[in-house]
Formats: sequence, structure tokens, C-alpha cells
Amino acid sequence: MKSASKVLTALGCAAALVAGVAAQQRMQINGAGATFPYPIYSKWFAEYNKLHPNVQINYQSIGSGGGIRQVINQTVFFGATDGPMTDNQLLAAGSKILHFPTVVGADVPVYNIPNVKAELKFTGQLLADIFLGKITKWNDAAIMKLNAGVNLPATDITVVHRSDGSGTTYIWVDYLAKVSPEWGRKVGVATSVKWPTGVGGKGNEGVAGLVSQMPGSIGYVELVYALQNKISYGPVQNMAGEFVKATEQSVTAAAASAAGKMPADFRVSITNPEGKGAYPISSFTWLLLYENPRDKAQAKIMLDFMKWALTDGQKFAGQLGFAPLPAEVVNLEMAALAKIKVS
Repeated sequence: MKSASKVLTALGCAAALVAGVAAQQRMQINGAGATFPYPIYSKWFAEYNKLHPNVQINYQSIGSGGGIRQVINQTVFFGATDGPMTDNQLLAAGSKILHFPTVVGADVPVYNIPNVKAELKFTGQLLADIFLGKITKWNDAAIMKLNAGVNLPATDITVVHRSDGSGTTYIWVDYLAKVSPEWGRKVGVATSVKWPTGVGGKGNEGVAGLVSQMPGSIGYVELVYALQNKISYGPVQNMAGEFVKATEQSVTAAAASAAGKMPADFRVSITNPEGKGAYPISSFTWLLLYENPRDKAQAKIMLDFMKWALTDGQKFAGQLGFAPLPAEVVNLEMAALAKIKVS
């Protein structure tokens, strides 16, 4: 009996050891934040899992505001945002958080006007006046002047905006504040603002859904959501006076304007950039990581993931409506990743 007991004990220890090793081999990492980069993050995490089947990276698309809150509270290992954290938010974290640009994307003005197939042109001032509630009809003279020859109806304009704290909103209002002093005074720039008019939708998905369902509406979404939902969107006039539609090339041109003057913490706005061919409502989107994370095992994996995402992962950007990072920015980030303490 004693020998049988010893055998069972030995088998139990061996099973526990095997289970322990298996548990060590499997790693689950949780993150949350912006809906703007969700399509490419989902792709990246799936592709990385193919390379490393023992690593599962989960991401909740809850908006930049939620991602910042959760990473500050450390209920997730990493956050994601399209609007850089403020100085006060960084202080609230209690430990240093680093920003890493991952790809470049664009906000586009999406609209639903029945029986209008033409691609509408917009200026920054026109968009600001629509979202301020100053222009309320689709056949307003300001819209007609820009879009001569288009038979626009006398229907009401319904503005659709985000209802949650959003980096997509930050990009949009950051741009509007640069082109409209009135917007800067009355509404300002933040991930969540007091909207002068309109109805709210949660996430890029929510705004895209409302615009699709509401004739006469206009909203703003990240480019891929317009493409996936087949919603009309138009070109926007840039600083060079060109009407430019959001494409991989025009968004890359916007990012190139910041590549040579990137701040050390990567918190930079590239909306309304100078230069021909640049789409004016473009932005980096950032992944947020603690410089000295509590879980060193997860930190090592995320460090490896980030190196992969900034190199091999960039090839997926174009097919999902984003633009890859300029090489100069990738080089700067590779050096900054070395700051993360993994031991």
C-alpha cells in the first residue's frame, strides 16, 4: 500500500509539474482602447498567434477614453488611444506610461444623402460650421458652391458624433480647432467634448451604423469603417489648397510631415499638415505600455510583439485602410522600446 501511495504521489507531482509547465507556456495578455485601430490590431494579434500559438493577446474595442482609464487602473496590461494622454492622465497613472505609434490612419466625413451619387467636397471650415450647427440644410449655399453641378436636396442635416470618449473624436476636433477659431473657442479639443448639435453613436461601429440608417446624416469615422460599410465619404481640402481623399498614399504623406520633428515621447498631432498630397485629417494611433510593468513575463512578450508589429506587421496596414509608419518613426520607436524594463 505504501509503495502504491508513493506511486500515486509521484504521479500527482508529475501531473502538477506538467500542468505548471503548460501554464507557463500559455500566456494571455489583455488590452483595451481605441476602436480606430481595432481592424488592424485584430489582424496583428491573430497573425502573431499563428507565429506563437502559446500567446493569446485579447483586445477590447471600447474607445480611447476607456483604454486610457483601464491602463491607468491597470485592469489591462496595455491600452490604446488615438489621442495622446494628457499630462494629468500621465500623472494619474503613478508610473511612467510610454506612447508607441503603431500605424497611421484617417478620419473621413461620411454622409448619407439619398439619390446623390456624387462625391462631395469639403473644406475644414465647412465641416466646422456643419458640426457647430450653423449649416443645417444640404442645399446650403456654402455646400452648393463647393459642389457645383450636384443636385443637393433641401433636407435637414443630421450630425452624428461619438457618444463615448474617443480618439477618433480627438483627431476630428483637433483638426476642426486648427481650421476654425470658433470651434476652438466654443468646443475645444479632447477625446470627449460637449457637442453643439447632433446624435451620438458608440464606437466607430455605432457612428457608421447610424449614418448608414439615417438619410440626411453626416458623421466621421476611421477610413476602414467607411470602406467596410460602403458609406460615401468625400475629399477634404488640405493646407496646399488641394481636395484630397483619404488613401494610403495621402495618409502617408501626412505622416511624413511629422517624421523629421517627432518629439521624444511620440505625442504629436499631424492634422492639417503642410505639403502637397497630404490628407488633412490624419493621425498616428498609439499603443500604451508601462515603462516598468509589474508582470515582466507579459512585458517580454509585448516587447517582442511590438518589434514584430513595427516591422513585419506593417505590411497589413494598406489592406485594412491604414498607412504604414515612416521608416524614421520606426527607428525611433525601436530605440524607445529598449526603455521597457523586462527584468
